[in-house]
Parts: sequence; C-alpha cells; structure tokens
Amino acid sequence: MSTHLHPDFKASPYWWEAWRPNADGSADVPARADVAIVGAGYGGLATALELRRAGTDVVVIEANEFGSGASSRNGGAVSGGINLGKGLSGRRGTDEGEAAAMRRDAADSLLLLEEIIARERIECFYERKGRFVGAYARKHYDDLAGKLDALNRDANGEAYMLAKASQREEIASDFYYGGMVIRRSGKLHPALYCKGLLDACRRYGVTLCAQARVTAIAREPEGFRVKTQRGEVAAREVVIATNGYTGDVTPALKRRVMPVASHIIATEELAPELAASLIPNGKTISDTPRVLTYYRMSPDGKRVVFGGRARFTQVGPEVSVPALHRMMTLRFPQLAGVRVTHAWTGNVAFTFDFLPHMGRHDGMHYMLGCNGSGVAMMTYLGTQTARKILGGANRVSALDERDFPTMPLYDGNPWFLPLVGGYYRLRDRLDRWLA
Repeated sequence: MSTHLHPDFKASPYWWEAWRPNADGSADVPARADVAIVGAGYGGLATALELRRAGTDVVVIEANEFGSGASSRNGGAVSGGINLGKGLSGRRGTDEGEAAAMRRDAADSLLLLEEIIARERIECFYERKGRFVGAYARKHYDDLAGKLDALNRDANGEAYMLAKASQREEIASDFYYGGMVIRRSGKLHPALYCKGLLDACRRYGVTLCAQARVTAIAREPEGFRVKTQRGEVAAREVVIATNGYTGDVTPALKRRVMPVASHIIATEELAPELAASLIPNGKTISDTPRVLTYYRMSPDGKRVVFGGRARFTQVGPEVSVPALHRMMTLRFPQLAGVRVTHAWTGNVAFTFDFLPHMGRHDGMHYMLGCNGSGVAMMTYLGTQTARKILGGANRVSALDERDFPTMPLYDGNPWFLPLVGGYYRLRDRLDRWLA
C-alpha cells in the first residue's frame, strides 16, 4: 500500500478539509417538543428545516457529531432519477403507472435540492453538470438503452446513449462499452451541503442536540418519550432518519435495511493538463457492474475523488486503498503513478427491493434506504415527511407507505455481505468476459 500513499496521507474524508463534523452549538435535550427527529443527516435536517419554517417546535437528536455519517462522507453526486432503475427493473407487482410515479418523485428530488440550496444560499459548489453511466459490458449498454425512454418520459432525464467510439467526448478512457449521458444530474460538496442545512436549521431556531445517542423510544398517550444519553424529551411525533446507521432502538426498521460500506479515495493534485483531460465536461461518472464504482473531479478540478465497493463491509485503508487504486487505474491507466492523500468509508443503506422508503411504523415516521444515492432523495423524503406531518403535502408521494420488505431470519446484521460481494465479482467477470 505504501507505494500508493502520499506523505501527507490521512485516513479521513477529503471533504472534511473544508468542514469537519462537530458538536458546536449543541443544545441540551429539551423536556418537550412537537417533533423529535433521530439523526442529523440530510434526511433529518431537511425534515427539521421544513417543519420549523412552518412554526413547529422541533428537536434533532444526533448520536455523534452533526454530520458525522454518510452526509459528509459520500461522493457528492446528485442523481436525476436513474438510480431507481435497479429497483424498478422487472419488479413484480409494480405496474408502469407506479414506476412512472416513482421516477417522477426522483426527478422532483433534484428540483427540491436546487430550491433549498438557492433559498438558503448554501455554498456547496453545486453544479448541474450531468452524469455519464459507463457500460461495463456490451449487454449493459443494451440494458441502459432499454431504460432511456422511461427516464426521459417520466424523469425528464435529458438523457441519450453514447457509443463506445464517442465516449472520449465525456471521459478519457476506453474502459467502457459506451454508456448513457444524463444531462439532468448534478454534483456538490457533500460536507458543505450538510453544513448549509445545519446553518439553515439554526437560523430558523431548530433545537440541535449532538452526542445524545437515543437509548429507547416509548409510546405514551399523547405521543412518545425519547430517552437519550443526555436526557429525555416528550414529543407528539417521532421521525427516524438514521438510514445506514439504523440500530437496535428501532429493531423492525433495522431488519429492513442493510448497512453496506462504501469506500472512497482522493488523489493528490494532478498536473493541470492531466486533470483537465480526464472528465472534460465536468460530469460525475458511475458504471454498471454489480461491484460498482463512482467518481468525479474535486470541486477545484485538481484531483480525482474515486469511490466504490472495495469491500461490502468496513475495512481499513490498507485494504481499500490498493483495491480502489487498482479500479481507478483500470479506468484511467494514465493515473498509475498518482498517489492517494485521503481514504475513508461510510455506511449506505440498501433495501431488499432496492427502492427508497418513507412511511410510518409503530406510529413513528421514517425515511430509509436510498441505496447509495441519497443526497437529493434523503432531502426529498425528509421534506415530504415534514409536509405529511404538517398536513400540507400537495400529493401523496409514490414512495410513501409502500410495502417495506425484509428477509426471514434477518436481524439487521448483514453477515452475508462478503459472500454477496464474492458472488457479484464472479458475475461481473463473466459479464465482462462474455462481452
């Protein structure tokens, strides 16, 4: 691994160079609130912001520092709706009308995120630069092409197929068999977006409590009592926004999400000509293998931020850095000698139907399971949950109160993920070999 590491290497997110999760301004846990929100990531903060703008008394309870989870660790890609594709492809029991409604919700999530960023003046390097989805095998190109019409019709994806012969228009690589270009997609600095939501919540008067892990939630005649390590709060409504960090306090919800580790590296600053050549139009890149990768240039355009499933579970940089560096140089051989300055990991929440969910369980609201594409979607689900509590939603979200499946005997411990990872790698090799 040492050959890949820069002398100034840090085992922490590159994004934290601009803003680091902290407990600054943390309040005492109040005795009462209208709504108690568990989790201070995008979903919880978006819920709190929308509720407080309507005058609701809100407390956000975070187990660690504000923004310490995936909200400051993700790759910063903002989906325009394509990532619902896996959950909707060949899905039994879902007619085309339902699928179209879910794609429209995914499209709305992008507009909502842009509205919040503009309204709250959040400086997070947001750009609607688009995305290129690289086809890992020839048949993957055909699979993407089969989704094109629905994506454009229902999610206004502004998407088109790009043949392999033309893909260097978007990426300085011959690794893929062409792919899909989606103009209606964006990117941002994830930690600064989280900071912007926190700052907005503070301006509106949301009570924010860090380092107050919830230990129990009990029903009461007029609502709930939420017990934390720093005190108790009685609330009329409770919102669970824990996503990839859902724990034993809500065991039924824990059984419905799989915490999957996502690993990311950032390279050292590149020579200007090399940096400018890699992704010439500034898009984010993702691809189609089961063991996927996703990557982009940093906001200043000087380094590559490269993520993927180096492993499906938490591992240290001694494992993740060599694996991700190899994946990166398979796609960009010209980066073979480039060193890594940062490496980190975080949990994303996968669901058994590969769809995001919001709804109620045991009287509590929840928003969970964006399957690795939660920047806009968690913002959207949080805002929709707030409007549902307020009774002010214009319509019922297509993602609300859907059946939320689990598996027999699954208790929230995804012990089987290394086996799944091995199986996926085998399937990917076969797809590539048969391409």
